[in-house]
Parts: sequence; C-alpha cells; structure tokens
Amino acid sequence: MAVTTTPSHAFASTVKNFTTASGKKGKFYSLPELAHKYPRVSRLPVSIRIVLESVLRNCDGRKVTAEHVRQLASWGANAARKDEIPFVLSRVVLQDFTGVPLLVDLAAMRSVTQRLGKDPKKVEPLVPVDLVVDHSIMVDYYGSKNALQLNMKLEFQRNRERYEFMKWGMQAFDTFGVVPPGFGIVHQVNLEYLARGVHKSADGVYYPDTLVGTDSHTTMINGIGVVGWGVGGIEAEAAMLGQPLYFLTPDVVGFELTGQLREGVTATDLVLTVTEQLRRAKVVGKFVEFFGEGTRSLSLPDRATIGNMAPEYGATMGFFPVDEATLDYFEGTGRTQDEIETLEAYLKAQGLFGIPRAGDIDYSQVVRLNLADVTPSLAGPKRPQDRIDLGQVKQQFTSLFSKPVEQAGFNLAPERLHERHAVAAHAPDAAQAVPDERPATEGAPRFEAEMVHNKPRLEVQHVDAPMHGHQGDRLTVGSGDVLIAAITSCTNTSNPSVLLAAGLLARKAVEAGLKVQPHIKTSLAPGSRIVTEYLTETGLLPYLEKLGFTVAGYGCTTCIGNAGDLTPQLNEAITQHNLVCAAVLSGNRNFEARIHPNIKANFLASPPLVVAYAIAGTMLKDLMTEPVGKGKGGKDVYLGDIWPKAEEVQALLKFAMNGKAFRENYAKVKTEPGALWDKIHGVSGEVYSWPASTYIAEPPFFADFALDTVAVGEQGEGAGGQKHSESVTGMRIMALFGDSITTDHISPAGSIKESSPAGLWLKAHGVAKADFNSYGSRRGHHDVMMRGTFANVRIKNLMIPALADGSREEGGMTLYQGDGPQRGSKMAIFDAAMQYMASKTPTVIFAGEEYGTGSSRDWAAKGTQLLGIKAVVAKSFERIHRSNLVGMGVLPLQLRAGDSWESLGLKGDEIIDVLPDAALTPQSQALLVIRRADGSRQEVAVTLRIDTPIEVDYYRAGGILPYVLRQLLSS
Repeated sequence: MAVTTTPSHAFASTVKNFTTASGKKGKFYSLPELAHKYPRVSRLPVSIRIVLESVLRNCDGRKVTAEHVRQLASWGANAARKDEIPFVLSRVVLQDFTGVPLLVDLAAMRSVTQRLGKDPKKVEPLVPVDLVVDHSIMVDYYGSKNALQLNMKLEFQRNRERYEFMKWGMQAFDTFGVVPPGFGIVHQVNLEYLARGVHKSADGVYYPDTLVGTDSHTTMINGIGVVGWGVGGIEAEAAMLGQPLYFLTPDVVGFELTGQLREGVTATDLVLTVTEQLRRAKVVGKFVEFFGEGTRSLSLPDRATIGNMAPEYGATMGFFPVDEATLDYFEGTGRTQDEIETLEAYLKAQGLFGIPRAGDIDYSQVVRLNLADVTPSLAGPKRPQDRIDLGQVKQQFTSLFSKPVEQAGFNLAPERLHERHAVAAHAPDAAQAVPDERPATEGAPRFEAEMVHNKPRLEVQHVDAPMHGHQGDRLTVGSGDVLIAAITSCTNTSNPSVLLAAGLLARKAVEAGLKVQPHIKTSLAPGSRIVTEYLTETGLLPYLEKLGFTVAGYGCTTCIGNAGDLTPQLNEAITQHNLVCAAVLSGNRNFEARIHPNIKANFLASPPLVVAYAIAGTMLKDLMTEPVGKGKGGKDVYLGDIWPKAEEVQALLKFAMNGKAFRENYAKVKTEPGALWDKIHGVSGEVYSWPASTYIAEPPFFADFALDTVAVGEQGEGAGGQKHSESVTGMRIMALFGDSITTDHISPAGSIKESSPAGLWLKAHGVAKADFNSYGSRRGHHDVMMRGTFANVRIKNLMIPALADGSREEGGMTLYQGDGPQRGSKMAIFDAAMQYMASKTPTVIFAGEEYGTGSSRDWAAKGTQLLGIKAVVAKSFERIHRSNLVGMGVLPLQLRAGDSWESLGLKGDEIIDVLPDAALTPQSQALLVIRRADGSRQEVAVTLRIDTPIEVDYYRAGGILPYVLRQLLSS
C-alpha cells in the first residue's frame, strides 16, 4: 500500500525535508506540520504519534481516509473509544511455531488460486517478512559441553519436514526471509539485527520501523522505540498481504518511573513489580508508555525486558521513546553510522526524540513507581503477575500447598508437605543412564536410544530419614523440590546485566564449594550467540558450566514447554505420590502444565536467582535468612556471600556491546547458516506440491472456496460453503470453564500424550511415540492440531461432576449431550466434537474472566473453529484471542457485569441460541437464549465482541483468510 508524494495525496502539504548530521537530506510526512491543523498532535503520546504517521502517510482515500487522520490527530486522553484505526505496518516478524502455519495458509491460498485459474503470484507478501527459527530446539541433553550440538542434531532430525517447507517458502516468495536455527530467540534477533529504526520507500520517503509479530512478546521491540505488538498468525497474514491492521483507538497509560534501583535488585525484579502493578491498574488492551527521570536512567536491555512482559501485564504495548541510550544501543549492536544519524535526525524533525517529562504528554491515566521501592522477587507458582518478595517465597509456597485450587493453591494436606519419597530404580535403564559425550547416532529414526544417555544415574536405596535430593547414591524427592532450573526466554537472555550477574554468582558459588544436585535439570539457552561470546570473554561461562548450566540451545526452550522430559523414575515418583515439585526459570510464562506436565509449581526469577535455587534445590528454604547450601568444609554459604555487586556487573558490561561482533555474527545468517541447515532441501516452484507428511498438510479453511460471496448484511454462504447467518441456534455446550483459561489450555504447545486423540492419530499414521515431537512443531498439520485443541492435561471442564474428594478432573474431557445411546457419556472433547459435527449440531463454550490469555496462538482459534464451536461466551477476553476468534468466524460474546455461567445456573445439558442484531453492530447487545431440559426458557443480554466494522466484514466472509483472498483475487 505504498503512497507516493504527489499533489493528489490529501496531505501532500505535510511532506517536508530533514537533514542528518552528515548533511544527507530526506523527505518525510511531518507531524509538526499536521499540528498546525490539529494542535492536539503535539501533546499526543509518542506511540500514538507514530501510529498517526502511518495513517497520514498511507492516506489513499480508500482503506485509509482523511477522516481516519482527523480522528487520530484529535485523540482525546479520556474520549470514548469507538474509532477504528487502519494501521499499515512496515514489516512482519514470525517465529517458527506460529510462522509455519502462516506459511501453510499462504501455500493453501496459492493452491486455491491455481485451481481457480488465477496467477499464484497474486498471493505474495507486500511487506518484508522475517521468520526466525527459534521454537523448535528442545532440552533433551543438558549438563555436558556438547549438549548444544546434540540437541541441534535432534532438532533437525525431528523437524526436517518443517524445515524443507520453510526452504520452499524462501524460494517461492520474494519478500520472505528465514533466520535459520541456532542464531537466537526471535525477539532478541529482532532487537539486535532486524530492527532498522527508520525505513525508506521507493519514492524516497522516510518512515518509522513498525511491525507486528506472531508472538505475543514481540513487544520487546518497544524497548528501542519501535511500535509493534503480537498478533495471531491470522492477523499477520492480512498485514502481510496488504491489509491495514484495524484496531480501536486505545487508551494510553503513562507510567512514570522515578528514583533508581537499589543494590542487589535486578531488571527481572523490576519487571515482575511492573507486571504486578499494571495488572492491578487493569491496562488490558491499552498502550503503556514510560516516561520520567527513572525511565531515562534505565539501560536499553532493561527497557526491552519491561517491554517484553507487556502480555503479562495485559497491555498491547510497553513503549519507550527513543533517546540517546537508544542510539548508543544501535551503535553497540553494529548498526551503521548512517542508520543511526538518520534515525536521530528523523525523530528530532518529527518532535519524537527523547523521553518525555511529567506534564509533556496527555495520558489517559498515570501510574507511578519509585525504582527504589523494587525488591528481589519471584513470581508464581501459576501466573506471572503473582509476584512474591524473595523473603516470602518459602512462606507463600507452604501456604499455597494446602489452599484450595480456587485460591491458586494445590489443595493438599499440610502434613504431606515434608514427606520424602525414594525414587524407584528401573534396571537396567538406570544403569545405562549416565551422561554420555558420544554424538547422536547418524540418521537414527528414533530418539530414545540417544536421549537415554542424558539421564542422570539413579542408584536408589530406600531411606527413612527425610532429606533433599541426593545423599551418597540415594535420591529422594518431595514437594517443593526444584527439578528444573533454566536460564531461558527472551525476557532475560537479552539482558547482559542479569546474565553477567548469573555468571558472577556461579563463579562465587563454585569458589565457595557449592554444587547443584545432578538430578536437577539445568540449562542455559541464550537469546543470541553474542551472549556466549561475552560470557566466554569475561571468563564466566566455565563456572556456569560447572554448575550444570551449559549452553543447551539458542532458542525459546523451557518457557514454552521445550524443557524436555524428566527421567521416568522422577516422573513416576511425582505422579505416584502427587508431589508438587518446582521449576525455576528466567522466563515470562509459568502457566499450569506449560513447563512440564508433571511439574505443578513454576516460578519466574532472575538468572542469578535461578542459579541460586538450583543450588538450594528446594523452594522450602528462605534464601534471605537460610544458607543456600554447604560449601567447602561443610561451611554454610548464604546468598549474600555469593550475590554480585552492581559495580562488578557494571565493569563487565563493556564486553556485551561490541558492534563488530554483532555484525560478524549476523552476517553468517546468509553466508554461513550452518551445515545442518545447508543440508535441508525443499521442493521448488511457486505452488507447494503438498507431499505426504504428518507435519505439513493443506488446511481445510478454503474448502469449497468461491470468489463470489454475499454482500455485507445478507445471509448466505460463508467460507467452506457453510451457511453464515447472524443467529446461531441449537448449540450444545461443549465445556464450562473457569477463569484464566489460557491459549496453553486451548492449544497446547508441549508434549503429545500417547493416549490423547492427537497421539492416537500419529500412531495410526506410523509415528512412534519417541518421534511425536511437540504440538508446537506440528502446527502445520490441522489433523494433529484440531485433536490437540482443549487437550491440555491440566484443563478442567466444570460440567463434569466433582470427584469424591471435591477436586475436579483434569484433561480435555466433556459430557456428550447429543442424541443417541452415548448421551451423558464422558469422552474427549475432540471425539464429542466429531459426533456433534456429524449430526450438524453447533456447539458453544462458556468461560470466566480472561479467556484466551497467553501466547498469540492462532491455532487456539483455528482449532476451536475446526471442532465446530460457533461461539464462546466469557466474562472477559484476552485481546489477541478475541480478535482471532472473529478472524476464524467464531462469535465472541461477553457476559454483562454480575453475570456468569454459574449465576445463570448452567449445568451443561442446556440448548443455547445466540440472536445478535441483524447488522452485527460492533459491541452491540445480543440475546442469549437458554433452553433447559425441563422446557423452561431464559433470555440474557450479552455484548457482541465483534469490536470494529472491518471485523463485521471478516465474520460475514467466514473469516479473515477468505476475505483477504477474495480481495487479492478480485483486484
């Protein structure tokens, strides 16, 4: 949607020139010039002004009109939010879990186009798209120096079909690039390499770097002043294919930071505090913009760490304007002097350079934090916003152990907390299970033989005395034991200060004689290869390695469920005795069953605290007052003895900012992608041939697709030939869920259970259990993913009666309410869905608050649609998932304040009708009709959460994908 600077442009008079320090001139659409007509522009939040620049520059009188410019230029801090912004992005960034299904959809569009006799090249990304392969590495090997090599070898064996498909995409599409495995996490690669600051159009107009990404933590880029956030793959496809990203004009919350962080407090502690505070401030769906003296004092990595966690505090963005620190970061990460000068000159000409001071900007509300009030913290054990002061962790864990599940507890008898259980040995497996330096067997089709070498030796004797971990060759486990300790995730592995702190703590710990018990699964998964370089140059990596924190991979690992498995013996002990064991990770997500299906307590912590808890081995130790462990000569060693001082970290930061090292590293993306990647060969051609695969398949979203479709407001055929009308009647209830049902619950990304519908399908197609890989890696195949929808081992469908002890059954089950002999039977949600669809019976989901929180996972919406679920009724929705549901033709409906499915007395055997107004007016009232088994009828008003006019068009077209494809083929 490029716009030329001709007099016909409605705002051609705003085109001005700027000059860099070196004398280079450039054209731009001037916001200060626009402010002559709309004076309020000068007091708009910086983030809003950057969006306004896109609206101004792309005003073509069709998709973007002069009225859109006027509406946004007149943004009021506390005005009603009813205007829709058409935001044209500069680029799109993908990670491979979400990027592969997006590429699958593009390939399917080309196949449809070819079948219709049209030119397949009509389906082509119109903005640059970069896919970073970072989500496929798993921590199978750990604790040995060749763990990285062995894990990557397994990664390529498991994902060969997916990587061949990516190679096809690289040659089929002109604007589609791939950063191969082994370079780092998408968000750090985005910060260090992909982000440019400003772009230049073909006609010489400069404009800011803006983007969306198919990962909710795309907001990390907000730390360097880039406007961007996470969307589902569904929205990203539309943006790639020339559609503006439509969203309601947001509120902007100003977050004023004052003061400075105290000694011993890390950026992780700060972000956990910010997350807690902004959750309380209810910033869901809003922009958050940081300002004030404290903001100016933060380093760029610290800002990026805070921006990264925007999904956890619920905001669309956590934005930091550009200032001198941003320019220093660009220089330290290898950007050219010309790029840096252009960015500075452009933003100064726009009046957008510098961190605002109090009173400079009109914000919808202001939140304040004195950095001096931040204390060392963890968050957990189930949600990232549940911050705990370090000194309260033991007490909080002890309290939650016996609290009911409704209060985030584990509902176990208090006396069970200190039980210890000997781990059962399984000969001869245990005798073989020793760390092995041998390379993986070349070409082995199965991985069990390779993975067994990585399991620690478990020579177990039965013991009576309580103990933590090993005593000689004996091993016992109990609740509170730390079994996974991972320095992982984009949030913290992009921040040199906390990584260097972890290395310094490790050095002090090793020198004091402290160790990590060998049964604890330790891993270091840096955000980029630069991290390994500076940990090596500072001499800290060997100390981390001595404690088991060897580099296991460059990618998103433990935080997304790629921690790899525990030993069978540990798994058996946990499940047999219903233990509440723990993982401590430097991540951003700790939802139930996300890290490992058998580990119920997951705590987010800074990298140095991850190392400290790995040494302590238990959450039942107060690290503020009790020893971390015993060192040389049996001497007690306390956290204060090994905690690094701020000046020690500061002295080493220079090793982390080396522009030459960054340039040399990222030059290898194209010149030296790696031998394993070079060996991957995909099919060629503009249209994918869909070879047989259990990883990639043509999806059914375009079945019976036709170019002609009904006009908006008429009833008729939608995508796939299905009747698409305003009303949905005769729905059976598939599930009654509680609060905080996440996209992990809806569309799991972890391991595939052998007895699950997805596991049974894979086995039926000749895939051995050892080769199942993960749900995330199989997002390119709808048959696996629809079977995985609502299959999370921790999800609780509350229409199933409580167990005898009052607890609720876990797993994706339902009570089938259709006609026939199976009525009232308990079965997997997938199996019930197939029976409902066979009888042409639509279904509905009911849920509580915050439905769909978590990663921006388009399959949570795609799977819902493929299971025949026509509507989701909830007390509130997460922003991205609500949008994705509409994008797949599923109605999101919000209960009015005070209403819940519990208050409505739903049991699950009712029949539900939804009657919205004929025009599907955005956010209008709809009627929910409940028809009960006794013949009674109840009508309830709900809010239609189709939020914008364009979403009405998407829904009527059967979803965003057929809508966009019709637009492309009719142009």
